[in-house]
Amino acid sequence: MPAPPAPEVITLGCRLNLAESETIRGLIGQRDTIVVNTCGVTNEAVKQSRAAIRRAHRARPEAEIVATGCAAEIDRVGFGALPGVARVVGNAAKLLPATWSGFPNRLPPRRHARAFVGVQNGCDHACTFCAIPAGRGPSRSDPAAQVVARIAALVEEGAREVVLSGVDLTSYADGDTTLGGLVEQILRDVPALPRLRLSSLDTIEIDERLFALITEEPRVMPHLHLSLQAGDDLTLKRMRRRHLRADAVRMVEQLKAKRDIAIGADLIAGFPTESDAMFANTLALIDDCDIVHAHVFPYSPRAGTPAARMPQVAGDVARARAARLRERAAMRRRAWLNGMIGSEQPIVLEKPGDRGHAPGFADVRLAETQPASAIGRIFSVRIAQATDSHLIGHLIGTIE
Repeated sequence: MPAPPAPEVITLGCRLNLAESETIRGLIGQRDTIVVNTCGVTNEAVKQSRAAIRRAHRARPEAEIVATGCAAEIDRVGFGALPGVARVVGNAAKLLPATWSGFPNRLPPRRHARAFVGVQNGCDHACTFCAIPAGRGPSRSDPAAQVVARIAALVEEGAREVVLSGVDLTSYADGDTTLGGLVEQILRDVPALPRLRLSSLDTIEIDERLFALITEEPRVMPHLHLSLQAGDDLTLKRMRRRHLRADAVRMVEQLKAKRDIAIGADLIAGFPTESDAMFANTLALIDDCDIVHAHVFPYSPRAGTPAARMPQVAGDVARARAARLRERAAMRRRAWLNGMIGSEQPIVLEKPGDRGHAPGFADVRLAETQPASAIGRIFSVRIAQATDSHLIGHLIGTIE
C-alpha cells in the first residue's frame, strides 16, 4: 500500500507567517492535510491566497484543506466556501495543539539554515490603510525567557541564523524588557548563535539601546527592513503613521554613519489623495534612504479601513507609480550588488547547497554546489559577479 501524501503547509505573506507555519508543521501530524497560511495585507495578497487554495485543491482533491492566517481571519465565510476547504482556523487558534486534534505541542524539525522566530503578534496602531489589526488583534509579546529558550533549542538543532519576527516588532514588551533588551538577552544567553537578524522595524521606535545593538554588535546582521510606507509628510499624516519623512531620513543617516547597513523598506504607491508631487517625495526617498531591498505595493482599499473612504487614486495610476518605485529601487539595488564584486562575504549555506545570504541580505549563489553535509555551516565566499537580483561567488573557506 502506498504511503499517504505528506502534509503540506503553504505560506503567503510576512516573516511572522513563516515562523508560525514552522510551528504548524510540527502539530499537524501525518494526515492528508494542506494548511494554507493566508495573507490579508492587500487585496492582491487576498487574491493570491484564494488562488493558492484553489491550486492546492486541484493538485490534491482528496486532501483536507485548512485555511488560516489574516485573509481567512478577516473573511472566514468567504474562505470557508472555497472548494476543498474543510475548515477555517483563526489566528488565535492556529498554534494551539488542540486545534490540530491534540497532536503534541513539539517544536518542528528545523528545515532551513535560517530559523524564523515569532516573538510579537498583533498591533495597537491604527494606520488608515491597514486591515491587519482585524486579523491579528492587539499587540502582545512572548515572554523573553521563552523566546531565549526557543532560540537556544534551534541553535542546538543546528540553526546558524535566527530571524526575529512580529507584526509590529519594535513594540515588543515583556514587562520592562523592550526589543533591545530581548536582543541583549538572546546574545548573552545563547552565545553559540552566530547571526541574529531583525525583521520589519518602525523607525520611530528604535531607541538608544536597540540603536547601539544594531550598529555595534557584530552578531546582529547589518540589514534592516523599515516600515516607511511613504516619503511625503501629508501622505504619512493621512496614513496615520507616527513618523515624518525627516525622521526616517535622519534615522537612516545615523545608522549608516555608524555601520554599513543595508536598508529595506515597505512603500505604498497611489495612496488616496496622493498627487504627483507627493508621489515624487516617496520616489526620492529610495535615494535619500539608500533603499536596496524595496517591497512596493500599489495601494488597494481594504474594506472597513478609513483610507477606503478617502478620495481614491485611479488604479492604473497607482500601478504605474508602483512600477516607477520598483524601477528606481532596482537601479539602487543593482549598484549596491555591483559594489560587492571582489569582496568576501560570509554566508550560511542553505538548501540545496548552492546559496546563502550575505550579512546585508544580498542573495549569494555559489558557482559550485556543496554536499548536503555542508548545509548550515558558515562559509566565506569571494564575489565574482553580480546580476540584477543576486551575487555569484566562489567558496574560499570555512568560517564555522
